[in-house]
Amino acid sequence: MSKKYQALTSRTLFVKAGEHNIAYRTMGSGRTIVLCNRFRGTLDTWDPEFLEQLAKKMQVIIFDYPGIGRSTGQLAPSILGVATDVKAFTTALNLERFVLLGWSYGGTAAQTFAAQFPEEISHLVLIGTNPPGDNAVPPEQVFFDAALKPVNDFEDELVLFFEPLSASSVKAARLSHERISARKEDFSINVPPERFGDYFLGAADFKEDPCLTRIKLAATNVPILCLMGDHDPSFPVENWFPLIRVWKTLQFIILPNSGHAPQHEFPKLSARYIHNFIKQISSAH
Repeated sequence: MSKKYQALTSRTLFVKAGEHNIAYRTMGSGRTIVLCNRFRGTLDTWDPEFLEQLAKKMQVIIFDYPGIGRSTGQLAPSILGVATDVKAFTTALNLERFVLLGWSYGGTAAQTFAAQFPEEISHLVLIGTNPPGDNAVPPEQVFFDAALKPVNDFEDELVLFFEPLSASSVKAARLSHERISARKEDFSINVPPERFGDYFLGAADFKEDPCLTRIKLAATNVPILCLMGDHDPSFPVENWFPLIRVWKTLQFIILPNSGHAPQHEFPKLSARYIHNFIKQISSAH
């Protein structure tokens, strides 16, 4: 791979956040954006091209949740607990008024954070995730078949994150896989199957929505960008349709022939959408 990505060489750092030592990496400069990761995601599962494009105009911070990757502790069993741990991490880094991005499970944590701590963030970016509460369209069985395997290979990634029926998406999947696999040292740690249940506890809590996140984000002043693939087998895009014109600050983009990771299939375009959204839309705080 000829291109040199910051994400492939940025070293892993650690910060004490509450009771946990949190592993993180940072790249770029400018306004800060913090990225909350997916189910089973670690420092090494973000596409380096997407991070590189974001880092052209921003300071990008990625991290491992407590108990995930190289961070100590255990993933909180409630989504409020996860959001509170994210808050402890950003506080430990002395971050103020940053952009918060959440992908998949990370989107549930990011939404909860935005509802609980709106004064902390300037913008909320959501990718491949569900809104809080009970949603009409369930995940497809292929998601569970692939996502719960102890180890995922390229064919699993293709089903989980891309659109297998699209030749362009399959090509993008191979390129993304190669970029993600190119880091040579200082790795994070894969998430073992015994940790999977911790995620599902948080997801179930988010569905119950005891924090009233669905109601709070309908009234928030925080600008929200939701970026989705048109065929997401884990968090179907249709679940967002009832919130159009209900969440007053929500902007919505659907990318064609794409699945659960549109930012990996279209890294430059996705970053451009995010940059323009942050530049053009100001919070009403």
